[in-house]
Amino acid sequence: MVEAALRGVVRAALEHTAAHGLPGDHHFYITYRTQTPGVEMPPFLRERYPEEITIVLQHQFWDLEVGEEDFSVTLAFGGARHSLTIPYAA
Repeated sequence: MVEAALRGVVRAALEHTAAHGLPGDHHFYITYRTQTPGVEMPPFLRERYPEEITIVLQHQFWDLEVGEEDFSVTLAFGGARHSLTIPYAA
């Protein structure tokens, strides 16, 4: 029950961010397990982070879309933009 509630908090915070952006210097650190079914990420990132990765949503993120079971976002890695899809279960 606690995990489901916490996933709901993450989803609500991301929904607010998608609609209104992040105020000031606020940011999110999101750590997820890279091998969870449904995670979509570039192969080079999965090779570098085979178990888990922490991403930061702060100044440079694009295309944040929040769904019931997952969210997607575009982030810059090494100067190039890459899309990620992350289930809340990850």
